[in-house]
Formats: sequence, structure tokens, C-alpha cells
Amino acid sequence: MRTSDRVSLLGLAALTFVASVGGACAFEGAGQKKEQVSPYQAFQTGARAYMAGDKAAAVTSLLDAAKRGHAMAQWKLGRMYAEGDGVERDDAKAFDYFSQVANAHADDEPYTDQSRFVANAFVALGNYYLDGVPNSPIKPDASRAREMFSYAASYFGDPDAQYNLARMYIDGPDGEKDPRQAARWLGLAANKGQREAQAVLGRMLFNGIQVPRQRARGLMWLTLANNAAGPGDRWIGQLYEEANAQASDEDRETAGAYVAAWNKDR
Repeated sequence: MRTSDRVSLLGLAALTFVASVGGACAFEGAGQKKEQVSPYQAFQTGARAYMAGDKAAAVTSLLDAAKRGHAMAQWKLGRMYAEGDGVERDDAKAFDYFSQVANAHADDEPYTDQSRFVANAFVALGNYYLDGVPNSPIKPDASRAREMFSYAASYFGDPDAQYNLARMYIDGPDGEKDPRQAARWLGLAANKGQREAQAVLGRMLFNGIQVPRQRARGLMWLTLANNAAGPGDRWIGQLYEEANAQASDEDRETAGAYVAAWNKDR
């Protein structure tokens, strides 16, 4: 996925989140028998085993918690099956776990620690609907993908969802293209530091692609994206280098001032 490193950070946050009282209250099932380990306790055990490197034990405890409705355990299992992390990769199982999270927690309060994981589940589902899952009932469905991205982008304000929704408005896999909406969603995601959105928006602005040309502003976004790019983001570096080579000295100077102002505000 294009947001793999962001997902990795979410995964780390999920495991360190086990000590959060809020996480326990938000995701732990009610009415547990006193003598039974609670879903949250099972999740804690699984998280600790995972961080200790015992992924087999982690899966056992996470499965126990997930079967009893613990959303964080469901999300973590979804990520593990999606990435083949400690288990054999199985996108159909990952899809099922992400679906459980999305179905049960779509109305959770936005802008909380918990909601980041719910939003990420919607983004994962959107990507699965875009491409489908081979040898499964999950077929490509661009309209459904748009629904997943749109919900997470609008309700949860998730920057990865906003970027993916913008891409759909650019590429129009379901026949719906809208450059103005694409630029709007890219702007929202870019302002939250989503580097793919920064790069795509920067290219559009620098070259005047379906939006009014703003070369210095475009170079600013490309510079920020390039500064945040990782080893798998070679395309971002290429976009930045192309724009920087074409920019005038005035463009570079103004873009540099914009970047400095951006960094100062963060």
C-alpha cells in the first residue's frame, strides 16, 4: 500500500495503546464473566507477545480477543494477515477483520486515538474494493471503494482516506472525475502532512494541471513531500527534481519561504 509506513506507525501505536484506559473502555466488550479473561486483557497479552517477537502466541491471544469483539485486536489481525506478518498472508481474512471493525465502529467519536484505527480499516477496505481479492468473492468495485474512502475522509478526517479519495477524483475508475474536488481533498490531506497528497497537489499546482498554475506554491508542496519521502517514494523525488529544475530562482526563493513558514507553524 502507498501508506505502508503510516500503517506501521499505527501498528506501533496500537501495541503501545494497550496501557490506555480509554482504549480499554472504548473497545472492551461488556458483561464478561469475572473468572474469564476479558477481551482487553487478551489483547494486552497478544500485544505483549507480539512486541516480544512471539507472534504465534500473539495470534492466539489476539484471536481470542477478536472473537469477542475487541476492535483493536481485529484491526491488528487484519494488518497481520494483509502483510503476512507472523501468519500466512490472506487478504480475504484481512478484509473480514477490517470489515468487522468498520461495521461495529463506524459511528465512533472522530478525532480520537481509537478512531485512527477505525479510519484505517475503512481505507484498507477501500483499497481492497479498488483491486478486488483474487480467488475470493471480493471483486473490484470502484463505487464501493469511493464510499469507503469518502466516509473515512469526511467523518474521521483521515488524511490517507482524503488522499485516496482525491486519487479517485483524478483517475475516475468509476467514471466520476472532478479536478476541483480532487484538489480540495488533496489540500486537506497535504495540510495534515500526507506526503503523497503533497506531491500530487504540488505537481498539479506547479504545472497548472486542471488548476490555476502556482509554481512557487507547487514547489513548496513538492519540497515538503520530498523531505518526508521514504525509500519507497522514488516517484516523489522524481517529481520534485523535475519541478526544481524547471523553477526560476524567484520560484525557488518564494517556495523556500513558504516551506520555512510551514515548518514554523508545525
